[in-house]
Amino acid sequence: MTETKTKGKTKESSSTSVPAAADGQQQEQRRGSNRGERRRRSDRRNQERDSEWQERVIQIRRVSKTVKGGKKMSFRAIVVVGNEKGQVGVGVGKAGDVIGAVRKGVADGKKNLVKVPLTPNSSIPTLSNGRDGAASVLIRPAAPGTGVIAGGSIRTVLELAGIKNVLAKRLGSKTPLNNARAAMVALSELRTHKSTAKERGIPLEQIYS
Repeated sequence: MTETKTKGKTKESSSTSVPAAADGQQQEQRRGSNRGERRRRSDRRNQERDSEWQERVIQIRRVSKTVKGGKKMSFRAIVVVGNEKGQVGVGVGKAGDVIGAVRKGVADGKKNLVKVPLTPNSSIPTLSNGRDGAASVLIRPAAPGTGVIAGGSIRTVLELAGIKNVLAKRLGSKTPLNNARAAMVALSELRTHKSTAKERGIPLEQIYS
């Protein structure tokens, strides 16, 4: 009699443990599927954000650094990053290969973004002058249909900022990096009439008078 009772108890316990294990497996599968969906959503968002930005390489040069025992060769890449909606940045990256240097330049450019106020005709609100080192850049608003009248790295910066009607002139050094940074300084100093009136605490009509 004791043997039959123990056998029945063992059978009942085994039958109750099986569905509990199955439920645990189902919960783990659901958690795994939820995690996979979250990862896919985050990957899609990152792809959408990356698709908004455009990257253009201005210059790639081979540079060297003198260290103990000789010279260490590497590549320097100057990259302009922008979304053509009023945000643009200039970055510099150095690495042992060109691809790594460009990647670092893109990351540096996204860290140093400048927001540019654009007018309805895709121009700038006022005249601006920027200086970096020996480079000096003059940027002037233009009428619709003028286009981007600029050259070198300044043109790349203005195009990726979303400006379509502008006049720009390089007044100093011809170095691409200094000219790009001077253009960034000029764009960062731009202010709309509305923001200027708000900062001064005067009505907007007083600025035009």
